[in-house]
Order: sequence, then C-alpha cells, then structure tokens
Amino acid sequence: MTPAAASAPDASQRVGFLGPAGTFTEQALLTQPDLCRGELVPLPSIPDVLAAAGDGRVDLGFVAIENAIEGTVNVTQDTLAFEADLLIQREVVIPVELCLLGVAGAPLDGVTRVISFPHATAQCRGFLARSLPAAATDATNSTADAARLVADTGDPSCAAIAPARAAEVYGLDVLAASIADHPENATRFVVVAPHGIPAPTGHDKTSIVVYQRADAPGSLLGILQEFAARNINLSKLESRPTKTGLGDYCFLIDLDGHVDDEVVADVLRTLKSKQGDVKFLGSYPAAGEHGPEVRREADASGQAAAAWLDALRAEIRR
Repeated sequence: MTPAAASAPDASQRVGFLGPAGTFTEQALLTQPDLCRGELVPLPSIPDVLAAAGDGRVDLGFVAIENAIEGTVNVTQDTLAFEADLLIQREVVIPVELCLLGVAGAPLDGVTRVISFPHATAQCRGFLARSLPAAATDATNSTADAARLVADTGDPSCAAIAPARAAEVYGLDVLAASIADHPENATRFVVVAPHGIPAPTGHDKTSIVVYQRADAPGSLLGILQEFAARNINLSKLESRPTKTGLGDYCFLIDLDGHVDDEVVADVLRTLKSKQGDVKFLGSYPAAGEHGPEVRREADASGQAAAAWLDALRAEIRR
C-alpha cells in the first residue's frame, strides 16, 4: 500500500491548510494528488486548521510540524499534544527555498521592513544581517500572508520572506532568491483527522507523548530503555513543558514502526503501565526511502532472541 492510499480522501472531503494561496503548506499539499481531489480550504492560522479538523468543519487538516533548521513548529506540536484529539494520518517532507519578495521595481537596498512567518524569518538570519542589517522584522500568520500584505500595501520599502510561488500568486518581484542560511533545508508536514489509523505499510512511524509518573533521577533513562530493549529506533525525542507548572515536562517521541506491530504495541503497553500517561498521536506512513531495512533488522534480531529463549525454556523439566 502506498502512503497516499493509506488515507485517500474522495472529492467530497474538505482539506484545511494554512493559507492564503502561496504558502509552503499549499506547495506541500499540492504534491499529494489524492489530497488535491478534495476541496482545499485555506485557513488563517495553524490553530484554525487544527480546530477545524477537530470540530468537523474540514475532514482533514494539513499543517507544518517540523523544520530541519528551526526544529519543531511548537504551535502544531503543542496543540496535538495538549489540546486536540486528532490522529496523524501521514507525513509529507518537501525541500524549502526561501526568497525575498517585493513590489515590482523595488530595490533591495531600499527595504527597511521584512515580514514573514517567524520560522521562515529565523531561517534567514544570516542573509538579513548581511544584506539588510537595519531592516525591522515583523511576524505574520504565514509566508504567503506576508506576500499578500506587501502586494496590498504596494510599499517598496517592505518585503516578504516567502516561496517563489507567492511572487507568482501576488504579482511580486523576487528581490533575492535562496536566502536561507542552510541550503539543505526541509519542512515536515502532517495530515491529521479526528479518528482512524492508516493500515501498516511496512515503512511507518508512530508518534506519542509520554508523561512521567514522577520527575526523578533516571526517569528519562527508564523510558528510553524500553525502546532500546526492543530495538526500536527513535527518530525524534523532545521535551516540552506540560503547562501545569515549572519543571513539569513530558516527552514527544517519534518511533519507527506501527501500533499494529507487536513490538510497538508491547512498548506502548509497557509505557502506559509504568509512566504517568501516554497520549497516542498516530501510526502512519513515513516519508522517505529509509526505514524498512532498519525495521527488518530489528525484527530479525528480536525473532532470533525469541527463538533462543524458546529453546532454553524447552529444556525445563515439567
């Protein structure tokens, strides 16, 4: 089964995404032919997308969750972890190319204000320091929203950090291309829905939140040992405040495998029984080409260990 087939919407389904037209989110969404068969619904912010998916105004939400340079998109991760009851259906990873966009004919050296989504601005700190050291920076809800505002104002002293597609959508000039500080940049997006777990594909990822039973020495080690003992690879481990008090943290974990895999089910069962709580965020097709070999090697190792133990137990005198 392909990742697209795992949760393919039909033409009657509504897919909410961070708008307006021209965002990286829209660009990533357009790479998914099955999602594009539905009605695409631009929404003004990531919380709006997740809220709409949760209350049924859209059937699926499509949002950024992680950037290779700036890390987790906290508003997405925190909403999924602490507020929404949504399940991740798949992930989509696309490379990022950021540009500086301005009104037609605007000179680069005349820019005194730069606006964009904060994650995008942070990825261009070096360019801004070198080329526009005196420019002020302001936040917008999305990169495309920044481009739209520049187009609406027509102010040549104001520029937006956004993808090149936004220049086409809003009739702007590309004042500088490929301005991100790190060329090997990519953003990870997720599709979310209020219910349903895609069938396993053999190349899957599971996301969970683990709450500690107590903040004590070795508590994180105890969690990690459960995965190590089962040869389960973790592709992400991050601590986040639980928002209940200073010093109270939980762990956001992405692990290789699907809840339908017995080894994954076993570690979730153990964590649920030993820790304060576990919130399941989804098992879904993983992006990229790597992963099956690691899972096969882990499975083979586990099977060999099980066979060894079975052989020992067969020697027990009954």
